[in-house]
Amino acid sequence: MKNYNRAEILISGVGVTSAIGQGKEDFVSGLLQGKHAFEVMKRPGRQIPHIDSENEHGSPFLGAEISSLTLPDSLPRGLLRTASFSSQVALASLHEAWNDANLNGIDPVKIGLVVGGSNFQQREIVQTQKAFHERLSFLRPAYAFTFLDSDLCGLCTEYFGIKGLAFTIGGASASGQVAILRAAQAVQSGEVDFCIGMGALMDLSYWELQGFRNLGAMGPQRFTGEPALACRPFDKDRDGFIYGESCGAVVVERADSRQTHIKNPYARISGWAMTVDGNRNPNSSLDGEVRVIEKALSQAGLKTNQIDYINSHGTGSVTGDQIEVDAFSICGLNDAFINATKSLTGHGLSSAGAVEVIATLLQMKAGFLHPTKNLENPVEPVCNWVSHKSISHEIKNSINMSMGFGGINTAICLQKY
Repeated sequence: MKNYNRAEILISGVGVTSAIGQGKEDFVSGLLQGKHAFEVMKRPGRQIPHIDSENEHGSPFLGAEISSLTLPDSLPRGLLRTASFSSQVALASLHEAWNDANLNGIDPVKIGLVVGGSNFQQREIVQTQKAFHERLSFLRPAYAFTFLDSDLCGLCTEYFGIKGLAFTIGGASASGQVAILRAAQAVQSGEVDFCIGMGALMDLSYWELQGFRNLGAMGPQRFTGEPALACRPFDKDRDGFIYGESCGAVVVERADSRQTHIKNPYARISGWAMTVDGNRNPNSSLDGEVRVIEKALSQAGLKTNQIDYINSHGTGSVTGDQIEVDAFSICGLNDAFINATKSLTGHGLSSAGAVEVIATLLQMKAGFLHPTKNLENPVEPVCNWVSHKSISHEIKNSINMSMGFGGINTAICLQKY
């Protein structure tokens, strides 16, 4: 195998679907306008059956759901009949990224796909079990493979003809960014010339939502009547994340992968890192986050004063947000602009890291930074927050943070090309 360790790794295409916009143009417009779609969730299987505000279950679950999904006309109807909601959104997002990077005509054995996420079709499974629990013998045969996360890989590789590599990779809420890092490694090592890193839509049912609520990770219930106020990353009044449906796909390639130069790549991936805390629990680690920032900057060959923008993990966690801010301070990143994409999109869990990389790339192209919704009283006032409205800023070097339960920390440095 060839050694591509010194190769320049570029991002050449993106595709995104979220509650604030499908497609990169609508998505970046929603970001810069500070748009949101938070409300009491309505998708079947998201609320506890027979829930009301007076029963023992408490208030209904808030979140940001995709209001409508436009699928490419070229997708065969037969292919979609057994496709889960996560798979349909993945096909739509990958279709945009594929065309954005102009992958048509590329040898399919040179293209790979890494899907970030695990157990991301839970609502679909709960709904199927509910529909067939009294007539199990009539369960559709396709359930035998469609409940597997790998089905999303199979569906995408079949439609797009990908024959290089394909697999899913789990990293909890860091999964989307882990997928991009693994895609970059596949390109860098020469496994494939082009690789798509995708953060899959995590389709939560009321079981997972209640689990997060009982854990104290998701909230808050007190804003049921005013859902727009519920998602508050880095605000002193925060008390948990708010779920949001999303999916993001990023095409990674070497600068020398084509016979002709890439036209207007989004950015260069200058460095990345992953650390783990040796901890099964969901709590954050200051040491782990400091180490991952330092490792990513070292690989990128960047000093802290060269980072002018941070796309934070920022979920609204009571302890997690404070630890992340402390890590920025210890690493000397206080002068960089900071915003929290989840304040607008909600927390996509498995998709979040990929969607937030795309948010960074689109802000880099636009020359603007999006606001952070509900950031009224920052946990650390001296940080360079982008709070109430978009601001003009040319991103030269950014760092994206993404962390997951089980002590997973990731960081990726993106450089204007």
